[in-house]
Amino acid sequence: MSTGMHYAPEAFVSKACEKGEFPIAAIGLEHGHIFGMCQNLEAAGATVEKAWDKDPKKLAEFKKWFPDATIAANENEILEDSRIKLVATADVPCQRGALGLRVLEHEKDFFTDKAPFTTLDQLAAARKMVKQTGRIWAVCYSERVANESAVFAGQLIEQGAISRVLQVIGLGPHRLGAKTRPAWFFEKQKYGGILTDIGSHQVEQFLYYANAADATVVHSRVANYDHPEFPELEDFGEVNLVADNGAGNYFRVDWFTPDGLRIWGDGRTFILGTKGYIEMRKYIDIARNPDGDHLFLVNEQGEKYFSLKGKVGFPYFTELILDCLNRSQKAMTQQHTFKAAEISLLAQQKAEENW
Repeated sequence: MSTGMHYAPEAFVSKACEKGEFPIAAIGLEHGHIFGMCQNLEAAGATVEKAWDKDPKKLAEFKKWFPDATIAANENEILEDSRIKLVATADVPCQRGALGLRVLEHEKDFFTDKAPFTTLDQLAAARKMVKQTGRIWAVCYSERVANESAVFAGQLIEQGAISRVLQVIGLGPHRLGAKTRPAWFFEKQKYGGILTDIGSHQVEQFLYYANAADATVVHSRVANYDHPEFPELEDFGEVNLVADNGAGNYFRVDWFTPDGLRIWGDGRTFILGTKGYIEMRKYIDIARNPDGDHLFLVNEQGEKYFSLKGKVGFPYFTELILDCLNRSQKAMTQQHTFKAAEISLLAQQKAEENW
Protein backbone atom coordinates (compact mmCIF):
# COMPACT_ATOMS: atom_id res chain seq x y z
CA MET A 1 0.00 0.00 0.00
CA SER A 2 1.38 3.39 -1.01
CA THR A 3 1.38 6.17 1.60
CA GLY A 4 3.52 8.65 -0.32
CA MET A 5 6.31 8.36 2.27
CA HIS A 6 8.68 7.16 -0.45
CA TYR A 7 7.01 8.81 -3.44
CA ALA A 8 9.85 9.77 -5.80
CA PRO A 9 8.46 10.91 -9.15
CA GLU A 10 10.76 10.69 -12.14
CA ALA A 11 10.60 12.58 -15.42
CA PHE A 12 13.17 13.60 -17.96
CA VAL A 13 15.31 16.49 -16.75
CA SER A 14 17.62 18.59 -18.90
CA LYS A 15 21.28 18.64 -17.90
CA ALA A 16 22.47 21.83 -16.24
CA CYS A 17 26.10 20.76 -16.05
CA GLU A 18 28.51 17.93 -16.65
CA LYS A 19 29.14 15.17 -14.12
CA GLY A 20 31.38 16.35 -11.30
CA GLU A 21 30.66 20.05 -11.75
CA PHE A 22 27.97 20.19 -9.07
CA PRO A 23 28.69 17.86 -6.12
CA ILE A 24 25.88 17.61 -3.56
CA ALA A 25 25.25 15.78 -0.30
CA ALA A 26 22.29 14.74 1.83
CA ILE A 27 21.91 15.21 5.58
CA GLY A 28 18.81 13.98 7.40
CA LEU A 29 16.95 11.15 5.67
CA GLU A 30 13.80 11.00 7.78
CA HIS A 31 11.36 11.21 4.87
CA GLY A 32 11.53 9.24 1.65
CA HIS A 33 11.14 12.45 -0.37
CA ILE A 34 14.93 12.77 -0.11
CA PHE A 35 15.30 10.08 -2.77
CA GLY A 36 13.25 11.92 -5.36
CA MET A 37 14.92 15.23 -4.52
CA CYS A 38 18.42 13.85 -5.02
CA GLN A 39 17.40 11.68 -7.96
CA ASN A 40 16.04 14.63 -9.92
CA LEU A 41 19.05 16.78 -9.09
CA GLU A 42 21.29 13.93 -10.26
CA ALA A 43 19.31 13.69 -13.50
CA ALA A 44 19.94 17.41 -13.99
CA GLY A 45 23.69 16.96 -13.65
CA ALA A 46 24.43 16.94 -9.92
CA THR A 47 26.72 14.31 -8.42
CA VAL A 48 25.43 12.82 -5.16
CA GLU A 49 28.72 12.43 -3.31
CA LYS A 50 27.98 12.08 0.40
CA ALA A 51 25.21 11.34 2.88
CA TRP A 52 24.80 11.44 6.63
CA ASP A 53 22.09 10.38 9.06
CA LYS A 54 22.27 9.08 12.60
CA ASP A 55 20.31 5.96 11.54
CA PRO A 56 22.46 3.33 9.76
CA LYS A 57 19.34 1.75 8.23
CA LYS A 58 18.40 4.97 6.48
CA LEU A 59 21.95 5.33 5.19
CA ALA A 60 21.86 1.77 3.87
CA GLU A 61 18.65 2.55 1.99
CA PHE A 62 20.19 5.72 0.58
CA LYS A 63 23.15 3.68 -0.70
CA LYS A 64 20.73 1.46 -2.62
CA TRP A 65 19.48 4.51 -4.47
CA PHE A 66 22.89 6.18 -4.81
CA PRO A 67 25.56 3.46 -4.69
CA ASP A 68 28.39 5.85 -5.55
CA ALA A 69 27.68 8.12 -2.57
CA THR A 70 30.06 7.98 0.38
CA ILE A 71 28.69 7.64 3.91
CA ALA A 72 30.12 10.54 5.89
CA ALA A 73 31.47 10.02 9.38
CA ASN A 74 29.28 12.86 10.69
CA GLU A 75 27.47 16.01 9.61
CA ASN A 76 30.57 18.18 9.91
CA GLU A 77 32.43 16.12 7.33
CA ILE A 78 29.86 17.29 4.77
CA LEU A 79 29.58 20.87 6.00
CA GLU A 80 33.37 21.33 5.98
CA ASP A 81 33.87 19.76 2.54
CA SER A 82 34.52 22.77 0.31
CA ARG A 83 33.68 20.75 -2.82
CA ILE A 84 30.04 20.23 -1.83
CA LYS A 85 27.92 22.99 -3.34
CA LEU A 86 24.47 22.08 -2.02
CA VAL A 87 23.06 20.07 0.87
CA ALA A 88 19.64 18.43 0.57
CA THR A 89 17.54 17.31 3.51
CA ALA A 90 14.29 15.60 4.44
CA ASP A 91 14.99 15.70 8.17
CA VAL A 92 12.29 15.92 10.84
CA PRO A 93 10.46 19.15 9.88
CA CYS A 94 11.20 20.98 13.13
CA GLN A 95 14.94 20.40 12.57
CA ARG A 96 15.17 21.59 8.96
CA GLY A 97 15.44 25.28 9.80
CA ALA A 98 18.42 24.88 12.13
CA LEU A 99 20.19 22.59 9.66
CA GLY A 100 19.71 25.17 6.93
CA LEU A 101 21.38 27.82 9.06
CA ARG A 102 24.41 25.57 9.54
CA VAL A 103 24.57 24.80 5.81
CA LEU A 104 24.48 28.46 4.78
CA GLU A 105 27.06 29.35 7.43
CA HIS A 106 29.37 26.92 5.63
CA GLU A 107 28.85 28.74 2.32
CA LYS A 108 26.66 26.10 0.70
CA ASP A 109 23.18 26.27 -0.79
CA PHE A 110 20.36 24.39 0.91
CA PHE A 111 17.52 22.30 -0.54
CA THR A 112 14.89 21.10 1.92
CA ASP A 113 11.76 19.04 1.66
CA LYS A 114 8.55 20.82 2.59
CA ALA A 115 7.64 21.96 5.19
CA PRO A 116 10.83 24.01 5.52
CA PHE A 117 9.86 25.44 8.92
CA THR A 118 7.51 24.71 11.79
CA THR A 119 7.62 28.18 13.39
CA LEU A 120 7.70 31.77 12.22
CA ASP A 121 10.87 32.30 14.28
CA GLN A 122 12.65 29.67 12.18
CA LEU A 123 11.52 31.45 9.02
CA ALA A 124 12.76 34.80 10.34
CA ALA A 125 16.17 33.30 11.11
CA ALA A 126 16.36 31.82 7.61
CA ARG A 127 15.50 35.12 5.96
CA LYS A 128 18.21 36.84 7.99
CA MET A 129 20.79 34.19 7.10
CA VAL A 130 19.98 34.36 3.39
CA LYS A 131 20.38 38.13 3.47
CA GLN A 132 23.72 37.84 5.26
CA THR A 133 25.21 35.11 3.10
CA GLY A 134 23.56 35.50 -0.30
CA ARG A 135 23.06 31.73 -0.43
CA ILE A 136 19.96 29.92 -1.75
CA TRP A 137 17.42 28.31 0.61
CA ALA A 138 15.33 26.20 -1.77
CA VAL A 139 12.24 24.16 -0.89
CA CYS A 140 10.95 21.13 -2.78
CA TYR A 141 7.27 21.96 -3.21
CA SER A 142 7.00 18.74 -5.17
CA GLU A 143 3.26 18.75 -5.83
CA ARG A 144 3.94 21.49 -8.37
CA VAL A 145 7.61 21.26 -9.39
CA ALA A 146 7.70 17.44 -9.59
CA ASN A 147 4.40 16.82 -11.34
CA GLU A 148 4.20 17.15 -15.10
CA SER A 149 0.56 18.21 -15.25
CA ALA A 150 1.31 20.95 -12.71
CA VAL A 151 4.33 22.12 -14.69
CA PHE A 152 2.31 22.18 -17.91
CA ALA A 153 -0.51 24.12 -16.25
CA GLY A 154 1.98 26.86 -15.42
CA GLN A 155 3.14 26.94 -19.04
CA LEU A 156 -0.45 27.21 -20.28
CA ILE A 157 -1.18 30.09 -17.91
CA GLU A 158 2.01 31.87 -18.95
CA GLN A 159 0.90 31.52 -22.59
CA GLY A 160 -2.47 33.11 -21.76
CA ALA A 161 -4.55 29.97 -22.34
CA ILE A 162 -7.15 30.98 -19.72
CA SER A 163 -6.18 34.66 -19.40
CA ARG A 164 -6.17 36.14 -15.88
CA VAL A 165 -6.38 33.61 -13.03
CA LEU A 166 -9.27 34.37 -10.71
CA GLN A 167 -9.33 31.36 -8.39
CA VAL A 168 -7.39 28.21 -7.56
CA ILE A 169 -8.97 25.26 -5.74
CA GLY A 170 -6.58 22.62 -4.44
CA LEU A 171 -7.45 19.19 -3.06
CA GLY A 172 -4.59 17.41 -1.31
CA PRO A 173 -5.73 14.08 0.16
CA HIS A 174 -3.08 11.71 1.50
CA ARG A 175 -3.08 8.14 2.82
CA LEU A 176 -2.14 7.99 6.49
CA GLY A 177 -0.62 4.49 6.70
CA ALA A 178 -0.13 5.02 10.42
CA LYS A 179 1.85 1.82 11.01
CA THR A 180 4.52 2.94 8.54
CA ARG A 181 4.97 6.42 10.00
CA PRO A 182 7.72 7.43 12.44
CA ALA A 183 6.81 8.70 15.90
CA TRP A 184 7.55 12.35 15.04
CA PHE A 185 4.81 12.28 12.41
CA PHE A 186 2.23 12.34 15.22
CA GLU A 187 3.87 15.05 17.37
CA LYS A 188 2.64 18.49 16.36
CA GLN A 189 5.70 20.32 17.65
CA LYS A 190 7.81 18.21 15.29
CA TYR A 191 5.66 18.10 12.14
CA GLY A 192 4.17 21.57 12.52
CA GLY A 193 0.49 20.88 11.83
CA ILE A 194 -1.30 19.81 8.68
CA LEU A 195 -1.46 23.30 7.14
CA THR A 196 2.23 23.94 7.77
CA ASP A 197 3.09 20.54 6.32
CA ILE A 198 1.09 19.34 3.32
CA GLY A 199 -0.80 22.64 3.17
CA SER A 200 2.41 24.39 2.08
CA HIS A 201 2.16 22.68 -1.33
CA GLN A 202 -1.25 24.24 -1.84
CA VAL A 203 -0.18 27.73 -0.82
CA GLU A 204 2.85 27.66 -3.09
CA GLN A 205 0.95 26.56 -6.17
CA PHE A 206 -1.74 29.19 -5.58
CA LEU A 207 0.81 32.01 -5.43
CA TYR A 208 2.50 30.65 -8.54
CA TYR A 209 -0.56 30.11 -10.71
CA ALA A 210 -2.18 33.38 -9.62
CA ASN A 211 1.09 35.31 -10.13
CA ALA A 212 0.66 36.72 -6.64
CA ALA A 213 3.32 38.12 -4.33
CA ASP A 214 1.32 37.74 -1.12
CA ALA A 215 -2.01 36.57 0.25
CA THR A 216 -4.20 37.07 3.30
CA VAL A 217 -5.59 34.19 5.36
CA VAL A 218 -9.35 34.77 5.40
CA HIS A 219 -10.17 31.57 7.27
CA SER A 220 -8.42 28.38 8.28
CA ARG A 221 -9.54 25.32 10.19
CA VAL A 222 -8.02 22.05 11.37
CA ALA A 223 -9.50 18.97 12.99
CA ASN A 224 -8.88 15.47 14.23
CA TYR A 225 -12.05 13.81 13.07
CA ASP A 226 -11.23 10.13 13.28
CA HIS A 227 -7.90 9.43 14.96
CA PRO A 228 -8.30 9.78 18.74
CA GLU A 229 -5.38 7.39 19.24
CA PHE A 230 -3.14 10.17 17.87
CA PRO A 231 -4.30 13.25 19.83
CA GLU A 232 -1.77 15.61 18.21
CA LEU A 233 -2.52 14.55 14.63
CA GLU A 234 -4.58 16.89 12.49
CA ASP A 235 -6.27 14.67 9.93
CA PHE A 236 -8.18 17.47 8.16
CA GLY A 237 -7.48 21.08 7.27
CA GLU A 238 -8.97 23.76 5.03
CA VAL A 239 -7.99 27.32 4.14
CA ASN A 240 -9.38 30.34 2.28
CA LEU A 241 -6.87 32.86 0.92
CA VAL A 242 -7.17 36.12 -1.01
CA ALA A 243 -4.10 37.22 -2.94
CA ASP A 244 -2.78 40.77 -3.21
CA ASN A 245 -3.99 40.84 -6.82
CA GLY A 246 -7.53 39.77 -5.92
CA ALA A 247 -7.32 36.08 -6.84
CA GLY A 248 -8.96 33.65 -4.45
CA ASN A 249 -7.95 30.25 -3.14
CA TYR A 250 -9.59 27.41 -1.29
CA PHE A 251 -7.73 24.25 -0.40
CA ARG A 252 -8.42 21.10 1.56
CA VAL A 253 -5.81 18.70 2.86
CA ASP A 254 -6.52 15.48 4.72
CA TRP A 255 -5.33 12.01 5.72
CA PHE A 256 -8.41 10.10 4.55
CA THR A 257 -7.35 8.40 1.33
CA PRO A 258 -9.13 5.01 1.40
CA ASP A 259 -7.22 1.75 0.98
CA GLY A 260 -9.04 1.01 -2.26
CA LEU A 261 -7.28 3.80 -4.14
CA ARG A 262 -4.27 2.60 -6.10
CA ILE A 263 -2.15 5.62 -5.25
CA TRP A 264 -1.42 7.52 -2.04
CA GLY A 265 -3.76 10.40 -2.85
CA ASP A 266 -6.09 11.70 -5.55
CA GLY A 267 -4.57 15.18 -5.70
CA ARG A 268 -6.45 17.61 -7.92
CA THR A 269 -6.22 21.28 -8.80
CA PHE A 270 -8.81 23.51 -10.48
CA ILE A 271 -7.80 26.87 -11.93
CA LEU A 272 -10.42 29.38 -13.09
CA GLY A 273 -9.44 32.13 -15.48
CA THR A 274 -11.40 34.91 -17.13
CA LYS A 275 -11.38 33.02 -20.44
CA GLY A 276 -11.18 29.38 -19.48
CA TYR A 277 -10.36 26.84 -16.82
CA ILE A 278 -7.94 24.00 -16.10
CA GLU A 279 -8.36 20.81 -14.12
CA MET A 280 -5.42 18.62 -13.11
CA ARG A 281 -5.74 15.03 -11.95
CA LYS A 282 -2.20 14.83 -10.74
CA TYR A 283 -1.65 11.24 -9.66
CA ILE A 284 -4.49 9.09 -10.99
CA ASP A 285 -7.68 9.27 -13.03
CA ILE A 286 -9.80 7.09 -10.76
CA ALA A 287 -11.44 3.94 -12.15
CA ARG A 288 -9.95 4.65 -15.57
CA ASN A 289 -6.21 5.35 -15.81
CA PRO A 290 -3.78 4.50 -13.00
CA ASP A 291 -1.17 6.89 -14.40
CA GLY A 292 -1.01 10.49 -13.26
CA ASP A 293 -0.38 13.80 -15.02
CA HIS A 294 -3.80 14.33 -16.59
CA LEU A 295 -4.81 17.87 -17.55
CA PHE A 296 -8.09 19.18 -18.94
CA LEU A 297 -8.29 22.60 -20.58
CA VAL A 298 -11.45 24.44 -21.59
CA ASN A 299 -11.21 27.87 -23.20
CA GLU A 300 -12.59 29.87 -26.09
CA GLN A 301 -10.95 27.50 -28.58
CA GLY A 302 -12.73 24.44 -27.18
CA GLU A 303 -12.06 21.45 -24.92
CA LYS A 304 -8.72 19.65 -24.72
CA TYR A 305 -7.35 16.70 -22.78
CA PHE A 306 -3.59 16.24 -22.26
CA SER A 307 -1.89 13.05 -21.08
CA LEU A 308 1.43 14.46 -19.90
CA LYS A 309 3.32 11.63 -18.24
CA GLY A 310 6.85 11.58 -19.65
CA LYS A 311 6.24 14.56 -21.91
CA VAL A 312 7.01 17.71 -19.91
CA GLY A 313 9.76 16.91 -17.45
CA PHE A 314 10.78 18.73 -14.28
CA PRO A 315 12.64 21.90 -15.35
CA TYR A 316 12.80 23.14 -11.76
CA PHE A 317 15.75 20.90 -10.91
CA THR A 318 17.80 22.02 -13.89
CA GLU A 319 17.04 25.65 -13.10
CA LEU A 320 17.92 25.18 -9.42
CA ILE A 321 21.39 23.90 -10.28
CA LEU A 322 21.88 26.79 -12.70
CA ASP A 323 20.73 29.22 -10.01
CA CYS A 324 23.35 27.82 -7.64
CA LEU A 325 26.07 28.01 -10.28
CA ASN A 326 25.09 31.45 -11.63
CA ARG A 327 23.69 33.01 -8.43
CA SER A 328 20.36 33.63 -10.13
CA GLN A 329 16.74 32.99 -9.08
CA LYS A 330 14.99 31.44 -12.07
CA ALA A 331 13.81 28.13 -10.56
CA MET A 332 11.90 29.91 -7.78
CA THR A 333 12.62 33.28 -6.25
CA GLN A 334 13.69 33.36 -2.62
CA GLN A 335 10.84 35.75 -1.86
CA HIS A 336 8.27 33.32 -3.30
CA THR A 337 9.86 30.34 -1.53
CA PHE A 338 9.67 31.99 1.87
CA LYS A 339 6.27 33.65 1.29
CA ALA A 340 4.63 30.27 0.65
CA ALA A 341 6.06 29.02 3.94
CA GLU A 342 5.01 32.18 5.78
CA ILE A 343 1.38 31.99 4.65
CA SER A 344 1.23 28.30 5.55
CA LEU A 345 2.52 29.05 9.03
CA LEU A 346 0.08 31.93 9.48
CA ALA A 347 -2.83 29.76 8.34
CA GLN A 348 -1.77 27.14 10.88
CA GLN A 349 -1.38 29.74 13.62
CA LYS A 350 -4.83 31.23 12.97
CA ALA A 351 -6.66 27.94 12.44
CA GLU A 352 -9.83 27.16 14.31
CA GLU A 353 -9.61 23.76 15.97
CA ASN A 354 -12.51 21.33 15.73
CA TRP A 355 -11.82 18.21 17.74
